[in-house]
Amino acid sequence: MKLSQVRLAVLLLQDRMAVAAVGGDRTETFTIATENPAAVLREELTNRQIAPRTVALALSRASVFVRPIELPTIGGDMREMVQLNLDGHLPFAAEDTAFDFIPLPAESNAVPQGEPLQRVLVVAVEPRVVESALRIAEEARLRPGSLTVACHDLLSLARPERGQKVVWVHQSGGTADILCLLGPHLLVSRNAAMPDEATVAEEIRRSMTAVRWRECDAIWVSGDLPIEALAGVSLPAPAREPAYAPRVRERISSLPAEDRGTHELAVAVAMGRGARTLDLLPQRLRPRRVTRPQGITLAIAAVTALLLIAALLVPGIRERRYLDRINTEIARVDPQVRSIERTVRDLERKRKLLETIKGIDGGAIKPLPVLRELTDLLPTDTWLTTLSLDQKGVEVTGQAAAASALIPLLENSPRLERVEFSSPVTRGREKEQFRIRAAWEALPTAASATPAAAPPPPPAPRPEPGTRSPRPGAAPAAPPSGQPGAPRPGGTRP
Repeated sequence: MKLSQVRLAVLLLQDRMAVAAVGGDRTETFTIATENPAAVLREELTNRQIAPRTVALALSRASVFVRPIELPTIGGDMREMVQLNLDGHLPFAAEDTAFDFIPLPAESNAVPQGEPLQRVLVVAVEPRVVESALRIAEEARLRPGSLTVACHDLLSLARPERGQKVVWVHQSGGTADILCLLGPHLLVSRNAAMPDEATVAEEIRRSMTAVRWRECDAIWVSGDLPIEALAGVSLPAPAREPAYAPRVRERISSLPAEDRGTHELAVAVAMGRGARTLDLLPQRLRPRRVTRPQGITLAIAAVTALLLIAALLVPGIRERRYLDRINTEIARVDPQVRSIERTVRDLERKRKLLETIKGIDGGAIKPLPVLRELTDLLPTDTWLTTLSLDQKGVEVTGQAAAASALIPLLENSPRLERVEFSSPVTRGREKEQFRIRAAWEALPTAASATPAAAPPPPPAPRPEPGTRSPRPGAAPAAPPSGQPGAPRPGGTRP
């Protein structure tokens, strides 16, 4: 199986290099001699099918300087203040020294002084050591991700509870690294030779004196030092194994027994995640990481952006839901609306048809009322041979004893106006032949009246036989009983 998503660590010792690769459930550790280490490292990674992207470099505790120092609490760049105070503490020249520091928690039993001081833990190393480590990574074609002290990365394997005072003793070979921990915070670290168990107890007390502890809560023992060897030694607290997580315990138990302490340090370096404290890697080579204040700022910006997006999207979502409800309601009532529209269209069509029928009936020429009125108006000696009706008027042709007497009679009709002869009157043997044209009289209540608009006049009394029709304006005489009636249009009698 090829490990591509793997965390690789290289621990540089005086006479060799310890390498650890951690990926998934697999843990690989091996040792490389100092002769041509970069080429051997590249070859070992290829043979073991390990393809890391970066490497975490680590130095032994014996090759670095670690000491807590006190600085005045004044405004300014803390890193510059630490660099100015290194000259009086380092055992080597402070020029171009690679260093890093962390603030230490305030002591609960410290005596108040006139000027408050800030305690920091400083780690420094000679430039040649850093250059040697970076050269190995470059020749092995690996990008350095960090350069730390190996024993400080033991906190990636186990962490004490908050407020707990723990002394961690990790032995590798004939030396031991001693860490004083206050919860997850490192207060100081030391490296000492461990020829026997009595020396272990003495070095633990010296470390406690360095941090001004009179007692501690626990002593953790790891590496090549067995806990059973300290059974008869007087210690400030009981010695026990560190509080490893189950997965970490499985990784450590899989390490070979030979040089177990060194390999355990390499695994601790490989399991470190994120930004590491006390990193000696030059600033120009450190990977970009988001600090806590930057993370808070980014989180606030992300929340603000989400709120703005929500403010823009929520009204649209509400409107869409409202429109969906409206569309659902429209779809529900649409069949009823269509039925009502069809009914309205049918009613409108029938209304127009009815108006058309009424218009035709109202504008039609009704000949019967006209014939009745002519019968009542014309004298009995008048015979009609032709009667023509149109929209403009009426034209009659016939015979009468005195054709000129018919003009005033027809002028008195409420239906007719502009009565005149349309052709010259001709004299027959006994009667005159005439052609009279008359227009329909316009009613005052309508734009164009029809003959059917005016009611027919009451029938005039018929004259006696042998008498002439009365003159216009004279009262008609009643016909004697038993006499036939007046002549009808068309030359017929009733």
